[in-house]
Amino acid sequence: MGSTSDLPVMEKAMKLLDEMEVPFEVNALSAHRTPEQVSDFAKNAKSRGVKVIIAGAGMAAALPGVIAAETTLPVIGVPIKGSVLDGQDALYSILQMPPGIPVATVAINGAMNAAILAVQMLSLSDEKLAEKFAVYKKNLAQKIAKANEDLKALDYKCLVK
Repeated sequence: MGSTSDLPVMEKAMKLLDEMEVPFEVNALSAHRTPEQVSDFAKNAKSRGVKVIIAGAGMAAALPGVIAAETTLPVIGVPIKGSVLDGQDALYSILQMPPGIPVATVAINGAMNAAILAVQMLSLSDEKLAEKFAVYKKNLAQKIAKANEDLKALDYKCLVK
């Protein structure tokens, strides 16, 4: 993440990765304030066993693109809502990468979907993880079914049941 102020958003990804038992690293790296550390991180990620990188950043949101420029690993960008343009600045910055330097981009503050996408990528070569993820997806459907059952208990005189 670009700074520790991004932690509340990025923790959603960490919780899912932890639930899926996917080992992960957490770093605060700034493309503008610590460019050498970002370069070192990106260039050495693969040799450390990293297979997918999730990079969250707000405002100018250069971090995902700078990382993608320095590695052959897939990079998923999470635009983080800032105070001025509500994250649209970060969204466009991450989306508008030049040819040859793609960054998969999720919704503003969409760290959970970034983790889901990473798990889907990793599941292609990890059958145990694929099975865990299939259970996770099945549970999502069951949560909606339960929610609909709970909604039947609502009591309004004009509610059509």
